[in-house]
Amino acid sequence: MKAVVLPHYGGADDLQLREIPPPPVGAGEVLVKLKATSVNPVDWKLGAGYLDAMIPGEFPLIPGWDAAGIVTDVGAAVTGVARGDEVFGYVRRPIAKWGTYAEYTVAEPHMVTRKPPSLDWASAGGLSLTGLAALQALDAVGVTEGDTVLVHAAAGGVGVLAVQIAKARGARVIGTASVRNHDFLRAFGAEPVEYGPGLAERVKLLVPDGPDAALDAIGGEAADVSLKSGTAPERIVSVVDPDIREKGGQYVFISVTAEDLEALAALTEARQLIVPISETYPLERTADAWRASMSGRTRGKIVLRIA
Repeated sequence: MKAVVLPHYGGADDLQLREIPPPPVGAGEVLVKLKATSVNPVDWKLGAGYLDAMIPGEFPLIPGWDAAGIVTDVGAAVTGVARGDEVFGYVRRPIAKWGTYAEYTVAEPHMVTRKPPSLDWASAGGLSLTGLAALQALDAVGVTEGDTVLVHAAAGGVGVLAVQIAKARGARVIGTASVRNHDFLRAFGAEPVEYGPGLAERVKLLVPDGPDAALDAIGGEAADVSLKSGTAPERIVSVVDPDIREKGGQYVFISVTAEDLEALAALTEARQLIVPISETYPLERTADAWRASMSGRTRGKIVLRIA
């Protein structure tokens, strides 16, 4: 199979497109022929060795955790998943080795769920990681109908899905973004507010009593801004900054459950959640996709198309 491989810790210039054998399929696993995956900042951070303490890599390493494709083989102990099923999911293991920048990947059954017919392959390939992050972060701080939620980096991969999920729950959403992304956010029902000095004061003009909850998808000063805006510490959650716990907030390290994947699928079927795609690259241009992600200026998701 074709796969993009890192032979050692490194960056975009170290990625190699290789022909390698497909991954072995265990008794409790399924083999998925991939149609699409996506590039997330965590991919190149892991590739650089920044996450080695949490998720060590085994080389040669195939990056990527998002998956969308067709089940082609099923282990003897697997139930509930069959050959020919169209699925999407989040394939993450304790050790990074067999990722999703490839024509095939292996997954445990709870890591995938059936793809709704209305969800195209590119969107399915970009949904799981950021969708799970947004869903689990909003769950952690109990966002519900009537809440006002501040979403930092609302035009990014996690942020724009968090905006939509919060709106589907009946919340009001304030989203931080550069001015060029304000109309983009308005299209999803968010009220945009500009980054930069004075952000907390601008938020308080929109929400004098302070937001009920805040989601940090960017790090930096987001937690401090949320506190200055009047959000209670216990209702501030970050998916990027574990140090937020020192300020009384919550940190979410994404996990995968069949129930959460099914919830994302249901939202897409109800037309309450779409995956905005910034750009689509063929597998051969994965290095360019990494460079685009590392620029920090993407709107929505970067998808890798796998023939």
